[in-house]
Amino acid sequence: MSRPRILSGMRPTGPLHLGNFLGALDNWVRLQDEYECFFIIVDWHALTTDYADPGPIRENVFEVACDWLAAGLDPARSALFVQSEVKEHAELHLLLSMITPLSWLERVPSYKEQQQQLGDRDLSTYGFLGYPLLQTADIVVYKADAVPVGEDQAPHVELTREIVRRFNHLYGRPVFPEPKTLLTASPRIPGTDGRKMSKSYGNVVLLKDPPEVVREKIRPMVTDPARKRRVDPGDPDICPVFDLHEAFSPRETREWAAQGCRTAGIGCLDCKGRLLDHLLHRMEEIHARRPEYASRPDTVWDILEDGARRARAVAAATMEEVRAVMKVGSGKGGR
Repeated sequence: MSRPRILSGMRPTGPLHLGNFLGALDNWVRLQDEYECFFIIVDWHALTTDYADPGPIRENVFEVACDWLAAGLDPARSALFVQSEVKEHAELHLLLSMITPLSWLERVPSYKEQQQQLGDRDLSTYGFLGYPLLQTADIVVYKADAVPVGEDQAPHVELTREIVRRFNHLYGRPVFPEPKTLLTASPRIPGTDGRKMSKSYGNVVLLKDPPEVVREKIRPMVTDPARKRRVDPGDPDICPVFDLHEAFSPRETREWAAQGCRTAGIGCLDCKGRLLDHLLHRMEEIHARRPEYASRPDTVWDILEDGARRARAVAAATMEEVRAVMKVGSGKGGR
């Protein structure tokens, strides 16, 4: 029996960090056992905000691919590929734009939010307004049954479902399934300054960071500001280091850290030392595999090209159906 199919992707904004790992990548690795997986590096999406400076995109694609492979995405079980290598995404985006009401795109929550967050860039472009529709094309060109996303991306999947319903109704055939939302639990992953881990804040621990660099970044990490001295008790519920314990440490260690913090029985360096033990243990395989991939770029690009070939075969079959129902083209797909 064929397995249900999923698609998810990431923008190539550079090497991935612990927030990317726990918020998505670690879950994708597990999903490979249950689903037929398509994982896409969305370089066209990167252009919606970085069109004025596209130079780093190709290098960032490579960095993301190395992180994916090091974390355990398996090209034998999953198609790993670059969006722009499958031109059917662009064609379907164009055709879906003919049926999608403008108001549906304008109401997507991230549209105005990102305009405010990225106020230093001119985002008054069709590409930026239409990127949720390009996401829809990414998903439905593979007839994905589900999309693993964090809660903040759920409205995009709901938009996809609305567009699917409209398309199938207009053309009288169930060409596309309505993809389900597979919500990914997203633990709070603070950066080294206590804010959300983000490359824009310069507070990240990268998956590519070797153990000594991870230690250098974690040891001075901010903690509960009430703990000015070793004898001052603290509150683990407001301590960024304890948030990382929640993500990486077993229950016994979390209990030890919480109790020791509240009673001043341990110092912050003790707490960070135990955290590092568990965090680095979790990262051992990634740290071992990533330099191997990074040193073999031809192998990485070959993996992405093979994934694109597999993706194109599926996408091309979908587009034959789409052209047929929309009566476009002069070949058999349009008759």
